[in-house]
Amino acid sequence: MSLELNKLAKELSNEISETTKTLKVYETVSKLEELEKQTQRSDFWSDSSAAQEIMRKISRLHSTVDPWLELSKEVEDILELIAANDESMIDELTEQKEIIQKKFNELKKDLKFSGPYDTHNVILAIHAGAGGTDAQDWASMLQRMYIRWAEKNGFTVKLIEQSSGDEAGLKSTTLEIEGMFVYGKLKSEHGVHRLVRQSPFNADNLRQTSFAKVDVLPKITEPKDVEISDTDIKVDVFRAGGHGGQSVNTTDSAVRITHIPTGITVSIQNERSQIQNKETALTILRSRLAQLQLEQHQQKLSDIKGPNQSAEWGNQIRNYVMHPYKQVKDVRTKVETSSVDDVLDGGIAMFTDAYLEQTLSTN
Repeated sequence: MSLELNKLAKELSNEISETTKTLKVYETVSKLEELEKQTQRSDFWSDSSAAQEIMRKISRLHSTVDPWLELSKEVEDILELIAANDESMIDELTEQKEIIQKKFNELKKDLKFSGPYDTHNVILAIHAGAGGTDAQDWASMLQRMYIRWAEKNGFTVKLIEQSSGDEAGLKSTTLEIEGMFVYGKLKSEHGVHRLVRQSPFNADNLRQTSFAKVDVLPKITEPKDVEISDTDIKVDVFRAGGHGGQSVNTTDSAVRITHIPTGITVSIQNERSQIQNKETALTILRSRLAQLQLEQHQQKLSDIKGPNQSAEWGNQIRNYVMHPYKQVKDVRTKVETSSVDDVLDGGIAMFTDAYLEQTLSTN
C-alpha cells in the first residue's frame, strides 16, 4: 500500500480530530444525549410549547454534529482499509480520501462561526424608512430577497408579524429564519439598505431614493440567556386589529411590551392567544437586547443604552442602484456587482462571505 496515501490519510484524520475538538463536537453530543433523555419522560409533552422547543433544539444540534461524526467515522474506516495493505484497493482508497478531504474543507467553514450567537436562529425585522410608498415597496422587495436566500440555503421561514403599506409594500415585517449557523451567516445584513431607482409610483417616473432598516437578531428562547427583570418591563394588552379575522378582534389578545431602561417596544398581535403573543414579544425583546449587547460591547444588560435610531437611518450599509446604472455595492467591504436582479433574488452570499472574512481578519 502507498506510504504517501497512508501519510496523507493520517494527516487528514489528525486535522479532523483537532477541528472537532475546536468546535466542541463531543461536548455537543453530550448535551444532545441529555436532551434526548428528557424526551423519554412520561410528562415530556405536558408542556407542548417547551417540548417543541426541545425537539427543535435536538434537530438543530443533530444537523451541527452529525456531519462531523460521519466524517470522523469515514476517515477511521479508510485508515483501517489502508492498514489491510490490499494493493488492489489503492486507486479506490485514494479517490475516497479525496472525497473525505472535500467534505472536510466544506465543513471546516463552520470554524468561521465563532460568535456567541452564531449558531442561533434569526429574528429578522424590516422597517420602511424615508421614501413614502417607494420605501414601503422597498421593504417588501427586501423581504422577498431574504426569503429567497433562506430557501436557497434550505432554511425554514416563518412570518411572525406584518404591517401592510398604505398603497403598496410593507410598513414593517418580522420573520423567523431557522437553520444551521443562520445568525452567523446573516448578521452582516443588520443595518440600513438604500435603493435608488425610477419610481413606479410616480407619474413622471422620477428617480427616487428609498431607505429600509433591517434588524438581524439572534433568537433568544431561553430566559436565562438574557434575564429581564419584571420591574424593567411594562406590559400593555389591547384589541388586535388588521387582517386577523373576527375571532382575533373580539378579545384583548394583542400585547405590547416596553423595556423601560432602553425604551425598546415590541408589539405582537399575530397569535390568537394573549399568552402566545406575550411569549413571542418577550422572545423578540430578549433578541433585541442580545443584539444591542453585541453592538455596544457590554457585558451587563444594565449597561445597555437604547438604540440610536436617527444615527442608524442615515448610515446605510449597502446601496442598490437600479437607475441610471445597475450596481449593488456594500459600503463596508467595497464588494460590488452589476447583477442587481440576482442579488434581489437572494444572491447575497458575496456580501455575507466578504463581511465574514473581513471580520475574521480584523479580530
